[in-house]
Amino acid sequence: MQVPLQFEFQSNLTFASFFAGNNAEILDQLQALADDGEEQQIYIWGENGSGKSHLLQACCQHAKIRGKDPFFLKLMADQLPSPALLDGLEHMELVCFDDIQHIAGHADWETALFAFYNSHRQNNHKLLLAADCPPKYLPFGLPDLKTRMSWGLTLKIQPLRDDQIIDALAFKAHFLGFDIQPKVGRFLLNHYVHDLPALWLLLEEIDRATLAAQRKLTIPFLKQILAEQV
Repeated sequence: MQVPLQFEFQSNLTFASFFAGNNAEILDQLQALADDGEEQQIYIWGENGSGKSHLLQACCQHAKIRGKDPFFLKLMADQLPSPALLDGLEHMELVCFDDIQHIAGHADWETALFAFYNSHRQNNHKLLLAADCPPKYLPFGLPDLKTRMSWGLTLKIQPLRDDQIIDALAFKAHFLGFDIQPKVGRFLLNHYVHDLPALWLLLEEIDRATLAAQRKLTIPFLKQILAEQV
């Protein structure tokens, strides 16, 4: 049996650090999956920046803490590894594939994933899949593989409203160790971007800046930080 490559946990990507918004059910279902609940397969989908990778990493970490053997793989369209990577994965208790849509049209990957899927399921192990569209819209060339993507529970990650994004900024800032007042959050949202991944990266820059200057985050200080980003 080939030993699968190990992936690196991002310790900050946990269920506790995920702002749920209207997605509390998804967190509950994924925690249950990692806890060996009834569902054998869950498929989550949502727009870019909705937190899919965060949730898959969190599920793996939750499973690892409970003594299980998880595996996470983020697929990238321009850097697909050899499908031989799947050899031996059928023995892993929890396998998480992120951005599964990127293997569409790659016959070798589709065939290998189909074989893995059947063996992994026969072993009664858990599978977590994430993509940018519902299973029925995956442009797979292998019809049987596409069908299997919808065999389990399918959940959509609901996007955050503007007021929820402001709450999420305060929530994530708290985890980093500083505070964002609502008026500062509104200013940031109105004068920066609505692209969530960019906002989360900016929070890390703000954290470093407030720590270095030993200052609380005010709108004037935020303007200074934003000006230095240009």
